[in-house]
Amino acid sequence: MNKDQKNEAIELLKSKFSQYNNFYITNTESLTVAQVNNLRRVCFDKNVEMKVAKNTLIRKALESLDAEKYAGVYDALNGVTALMFSDSPKEPALIISSFRKDNKKSEKPELKAAFVGDEVYTGDAQLATLVKIKTKNELIGDVIGLLQSPAKRVLAGLLEKAKKEGAGAEAPAAE
Repeated sequence: MNKDQKNEAIELLKSKFSQYNNFYITNTESLTVAQVNNLRRVCFDKNVEMKVAKNTLIRKALESLDAEKYAGVYDALNGVTALMFSDSPKEPALIISSFRKDNKKSEKPELKAAFVGDEVYTGDAQLATLVKIKTKNELIGDVIGLLQSPAKRVLAGLLEKAKKEGAGAEAPAAE
């Protein structure tokens, strides 16, 4: 790779890091070509972009954007690295978990680090935590549900009271 190719790769990575608030750094080293292709297909179907890049180029791209912001992920940049970019904070975690189950409890792809929002999660042990993260839409749904709950109880109480009052009142007799 010559200098121009490296600069081009860094610029591409910078645009991806700028485009997405969430990215995962994974190790796919022991996966077969068929498994990697299957993983790429699953990522594509779930709107997750998967890129393989050299660690030094990834680091240079992150440092040129904001060295302090991404400092927590630099230690994860070793070995074979595949990046997973997503708008959803938990979709890559779900893909990794599901892929492992489908491949006879394989340990790969291994989560090296994840940058979600402004938080850094390091190590494969964080995968379970990342799977449980709620998306923005899930949080909005929870808040709406909480706000609707008291109103529904009040309405149900008023309707019940109206039914009791309506059943207690006698209809006037016809003469």
